[in-house]
Amino acid sequence: MALAALSLGSNLGDRLATLERARERLESLPNTKMLAFSSLYETEPVGGPEQENFLNAAALLETSLSPEELLEKFHEIENDAGRERLVHWGPRTLDLDLLVYGDVQMDRETLTLPHPRMTERRFVLVPLAEIAPDLVHPSSGLTARELLDKCRDRSDVTVFSK
Repeated sequence: MALAALSLGSNLGDRLATLERARERLESLPNTKMLAFSSLYETEPVGGPEQENFLNAAALLETSLSPEELLEKFHEIENDAGRERLVHWGPRTLDLDLLVYGDVQMDRETLTLPHPRMTERRFVLVPLAEIAPDLVHPSSGLTARELLDKCRDRSDVTVFSK
């Protein structure tokens, strides 16, 4: 079994309901156990075109699925939520990113681990540090908390209240 960390985001439609459904789907993945799910955070979009704020979260899974199998499941969940890949870094109903998978380091056309931009994004690091502050980033050797402390991104990331 491997420890996998992921980031979730939504800024189209009913963001809250979309993330709740995504959590339910993640909890029902085969050979996978949800270990933690962060609070929801309202975040400013980073990069890409002008768009609405996101709701973001992070989750920690224990899984025997391979990184590629996990990514395939994430794409199924995104597609079922109406995800369309029209504009790079554009608005989306649901975005699931595999951040870390154990200590795996890989760079393939379809998947790079650890996620290449996770260390630059508060909307990823704040929720991740909430649920797994001691999770070690395989490339840097720094924990999620240390990465957050060093992050230069100063975008607004606030706990979402319903």
